[in-house]
Amino acid sequence: MKIVGMFLNSGIAYAAYTEVLRDKYFVDKSMLISELLPALGRKNRYFCITRPRRFGKTVMANMVGAFFEKTNKASLFDGLDISRVKDYKNYLNKYDVIYIDFSRTPESCSSYQKYISRIIGGLKDDILNQFSDLSLDSGKSIWDILQEVNEKKKNKFIFVMDEWDAVFHMTYVSDEERKEYLLFLKSLLKDQTYVELAYMTGVLPIAKYSSGSELNMFVEYDMVISEKFSEYFGFLDTEVDALYSIYQKETTAQKFSREDLRIWYDGYYTAKGERLYNPRSVVLALTDNQLRNYWTSSGPYDEIFYYIRNNIDDVRDDLALMVSGERVAADIGQYAAGSMEVESRNQIYSAMLVYGLLTYEDGEVLIPNKELMDKFNEMLLSKDSLGYVYRLAKKSEQMLKATISQDTRTMEEILEFAHNTEAPVLSYNSETELSAVVNLCYLSARNKYRVEREDKAGKGFVDFIFYPERRNSDCIILELKVNSTPDEAIKQIKNKNYALRFEGKLGEASKYTGRILLVGISYDKDTKVHKCKVEAV
Repeated sequence: MKIVGMFLNSGIAYAAYTEVLRDKYFVDKSMLISELLPALGRKNRYFCITRPRRFGKTVMANMVGAFFEKTNKASLFDGLDISRVKDYKNYLNKYDVIYIDFSRTPESCSSYQKYISRIIGGLKDDILNQFSDLSLDSGKSIWDILQEVNEKKKNKFIFVMDEWDAVFHMTYVSDEERKEYLLFLKSLLKDQTYVELAYMTGVLPIAKYSSGSELNMFVEYDMVISEKFSEYFGFLDTEVDALYSIYQKETTAQKFSREDLRIWYDGYYTAKGERLYNPRSVVLALTDNQLRNYWTSSGPYDEIFYYIRNNIDDVRDDLALMVSGERVAADIGQYAAGSMEVESRNQIYSAMLVYGLLTYEDGEVLIPNKELMDKFNEMLLSKDSLGYVYRLAKKSEQMLKATISQDTRTMEEILEFAHNTEAPVLSYNSETELSAVVNLCYLSARNKYRVEREDKAGKGFVDFIFYPERRNSDCIILELKVNSTPDEAIKQIKNKNYALRFEGKLGEASKYTGRILLVGISYDKDTKVHKCKVEAV
């Protein structure tokens, strides 16, 4: 009779993955297992997968545990992609699996000793119960007990460890105890012949916490640099297409389009250059039939501000550009991943990449999607230590009101206020810099509009287009000109038929009933004067 343990062959991963399989919006990522099979029993059998939270680390850990763990229950994998791999049944549910979720703690836990005692005690109890015929000595270390089992029974173990770095975020754990924890993992796993495979997940790479050789047997795979495993964490375009088809068939009053999902949750990049969607947000949006921020659970803009607060001067101008939809060059690599301090500009952006607050492609960082963009906007409107960026953002509500009322004098006064700040980005060497400042001046408009930068409209590209959340609100098209006139900007909007973006499909009426406001803003480098024009059509 199978003995169910706390960590050894516990059935926890099997039960958890069963729930995932039952989900209407399930995505089959089982081919990840095919990349683990060749490593079984080999020297390079230690894998550490690091990803931002909400990117499927626990789902994949449960999948791995459910696949390998010995069980008498029906297989969960016969209909999945992994079942097409040759000899897959030779591996399916054939191993002793030790599954540890390091984020779980004892009740009312307030010390590292209580935390680690639960793990060590639970492991010992499981081994002694499972191999009671060996008369094992509970006074020995857990690694000595496992080694004895291996020598006498020839059993090897697969270790699946989720949230391995959780202990580093526990306030009651001291630095010395964290070192003890690293040595515990080293003793349990490194060079142990009873380890058939070790699969570990976390948010930050091992180098963030371990500067020595404690865990150097692991090969680390992150989202920014590592190509291997990149397609298994997050949803690809084709996968979201399939999920949206299910949504269309099974949701009667659909409240958003496939394009809306892209705008809200797409925008991350893998090291292979593939675009990724935040998986949790996509599934919850489809399930709830509502687009909103699912990524952060509390303190959203404070979480972002945490990384930039130590060096606001170096990142302030970049923020002005990024919230305008621009990319910013950054030297990332693994620069901050292994650093305990986050102070320099590149360290800040590296840390924000690791946590999923930014994304990275071709040497540049950017804000990935509307879900995160909204949180950056909240921060800009709430943190006065951001200086001119904050001051311009606070003017933005007044700017939107002036635009809708066609009060060009107030619009020009606000732009003049912007120009008189100390912002280096206001050199206006290009329309990109002008657009960054204009974007700040309209920041609060994002509460009422979906603002697109350089949107394809009519016969060309428009600088900004404001899609109202309420169908009876005014639509806004905004064109910028340096060393020209607002009349030329309005003329360009008309000549290129930018207003077509607000029209419905062929034969359908527009879903917007408000006015369309054509907004031209110009800046003259010689006179240092801004001019505005607003025309309603």
